[in-house]
Parts: sequence; C-alpha cells; structure tokens
Amino acid sequence: MTRRVVVAMLVPVSWSPPGVELAAWRAALAEDVVDLLARLAQAEAAIATTPADRSLAEEVAWPGMRIYEVPRVTVLPVLAAAAADGFDQAAVIAGDAPDVPGMILGKLLRPLESKAVAVAPAGPGTGVLGVATSLPAPGWLADHDLDEATAQRLRRTAPAPGDVTSTPPWRRLRGPADLATLDVALEGWDNTRALLGG
Repeated sequence: MTRRVVVAMLVPVSWSPPGVELAAWRAALAEDVVDLLARLAQAEAAIATTPADRSLAEEVAWPGMRIYEVPRVTVLPVLAAAAADGFDQAAVIAGDAPDVPGMILGKLLRPLESKAVAVAPAGPGTGVLGVATSLPAPGWLADHDLDEATAQRLRRTAPAPGDVTSTPPWRRLRGPADLATLDVALEGWDNTRALLGG
C-alpha cells in the first residue's frame, strides 16, 4: 500500500482583513488547513515549519501529528523529511488556503502514478497551492517556495515537460481580492469564518 503524506507549509502571511490581528489571522488560516488534512482518508497529515514558527505549528497540530522543522519554507526540505519518514508520496500545501476542498488535494496526488511531479496553481495570482511528487523527489526538481513556484518553472529542469503536470487550481488568501472569493456554502474553514464574523 502506498504511504502518502500531505504537509501543510506554514508560509509567511503579510496581510489580514481590516480589524483582524495578523498573528490571529495566520493561525486561523493554518488551523483550518491542518483540520482539513487531518480528515483525509487516503493520506496522513503533517506540518512543515521553520524554527521561528514552531510554536504556531504545535498550536494548530492535532495530537500525534508529525511536525517537520525545516531551515526554510521551500519544497525540497519538506519532501526530504517525508522521504526520511518512509513515505512513498508527498504533497506540500500552502497553509493559507483554509477552504481548499479535499477533492483538490486528491487530484494533486492522483497523477503521481504516471507523472513525476504534480502542481496545483494558486489561481488567479502567482505561485502555487501545492506541489506533489513520489519519494524520494526527482534529482532534477529545483527547490522553490510556494509563492514563486509555477508549473513552468518546475518544467525548466525536468528531463521532459510532460514530467510535470498541472492539476486544478485553488486560490490562497493573500489579499482583499482573494477574500472576496470565499464561498460561505463550502464546509470547513471554521476558524477563518469565525474571525470574519460569519
């Protein structure tokens, strides 16, 4: 049986809605992502954090959840930690997408049976929601953070462009325009919803 892990990366958050304290906003976003991952049926959940954010990771983690402490918020150190833990496949997901549906994450992992790397764009802006690969990660995979990565950039170092596939996008909450796209009908994102007064 294939062992899979989906890792919430505690990415920097530089914006919060008016009247919402930035640290509280960041914690709510991260907790909602972690809560979703903890309920996935086909993969285990983990958190990736730098030493500076270790306390936030411990605050939002479920009991017994793995916390990978990495030197920087980029993809390759997280994939290496997951490989060292014995996982066969891993996805690294931005911790600022509190309402991402589990289906989007499933579609990120599904291509790994035939593709080396899968990327979910963070539409409509720049960066990606997540990157997934079989483990150990391919030696040609360049290290990126989730704000600068794109499928096109990852393909630059791939032996063939088809080795990197794009999956359905999902936006992250990085500014006022993203906030306006939240769908109150979607289940989950309870902590974020509470801070927004809904």
